[in-house]
Amino acid sequence: MSEAVVPSSSPDPGEVADAVATSGPFESVDQVVEALREHGYIADTRLATTVFLLTRLDKPLLLEGPAGVGKTELAKMLAVATGRRLLRLQCYEGQDETKALYEWDYGKQLMYTQILREKIGQVVEDAPDLASAVERVGSQESVFFSERFLAPRPLLEAIRSDEPCVLLIDEVDRADEALEAVLLETLGEYQISVPEVGTFTAKHRPYVLLTSNNTRDLAAALKRRCLHLFLDYPSAQRELEIVRSKKTGLSDQLAEELVTVVRGLRELELRKSPSISETIDWARTLAVLGVDELNSQILSDTVSVVVKYDKDVKKALDAIPHLVDPNAVVEEHGHGHGHGHGHGHGHGHDGDHTHDDEPAPAPKAAPARPAASDDPDDGDVDGRAKRAGKDEPGRHPIYGGVTAGGGSTKPRNVSSGQGSRSFGGSRRRPV
Repeated sequence: MSEAVVPSSSPDPGEVADAVATSGPFESVDQVVEALREHGYIADTRLATTVFLLTRLDKPLLLEGPAGVGKTELAKMLAVATGRRLLRLQCYEGQDETKALYEWDYGKQLMYTQILREKIGQVVEDAPDLASAVERVGSQESVFFSERFLAPRPLLEAIRSDEPCVLLIDEVDRADEALEAVLLETLGEYQISVPEVGTFTAKHRPYVLLTSNNTRDLAAALKRRCLHLFLDYPSAQRELEIVRSKKTGLSDQLAEELVTVVRGLRELELRKSPSISETIDWARTLAVLGVDELNSQILSDTVSVVVKYDKDVKKALDAIPHLVDPNAVVEEHGHGHGHGHGHGHGHGHDGDHTHDDEPAPAPKAAPARPAASDDPDDGDVDGRAKRAGKDEPGRHPIYGGVTAGGGSTKPRNVSSGQGSRSFGGSRRRPV
């Protein structure tokens, strides 16, 4: 039985392992943490471990998670920490491969054609017929489809780069699925094929980071080629550390209180929860305003820095007082006057108060005229005589059809529609 022959060009597995173990800008996970921290990015051990593996295994890293948790910023800081050039492909709906890979510079090709018109004429001037002339021009076609006229886009630029770089493919979930198919060759083989020219293979494999906000599921083939990490909102302590590291100008105590408020807002059912970058913006806003104490008023006035939708703002405004002070008592809106309770009551004068959201009660009678005797023991045990006195004709202008001057008046006919409008049957309470 013949033995399998291993080509001499194949690397020894031990040599590959040694190369992997010694290559990379970082010696340990702790060094990743410190290097990123020096440039203002606070990474936990889990994230730092993933970045360390990215630099050692030469595999792309797919970062998924909500917007504003530091996915894009990680790529920027990794480029700074490693001294590499950053190349960014911003994905969007309807993007095709020409915007991601390369395009032919047709304007440049046309300009060269005009310049070389005389030379082309010399090439075909002694051609016996048209077919021969076309053949001679066709033989020179490769001149106009060479790297000279190739306009590289971020993917091809990263592969052709003469120096190491960091390639950021941002918000890949926004692009069409066709772009994912284009990425498979680039991410799997670190090469790009151009039919008119050939295949370009990376001289220096770039550190590739892909980000996704989870607006759609990505293909399994794409995920299989990548390291994966779901980047969520950080813990309270780490978020506070991030805010402090950005030197917002807000005191440590107020920054801690602000982080607590932001985390409370994230627990609401908002269309878009406040991101870490928006927390930093809010801290800077409060510092610019010279705030030395967090209260419901200043937070309500500036909440639009972190909450960007109208319905979310309303929910945030309702929640802020309790987030600032869990024991706060918030006055109920909708009361017609400022007495702090919601039931009818007398004021000791002839006018009666009514609420817009309930039918008006019958007018209250004025205090009864004194009976023959004001003595409690005047024999009127059940008060019938006093009640009868209240119904005396002429006592009130509209009672009994007699006016105060003794004239008669007829009650007006009021339709049901007028009544509902008068007594607020369909109106909301004023806020």
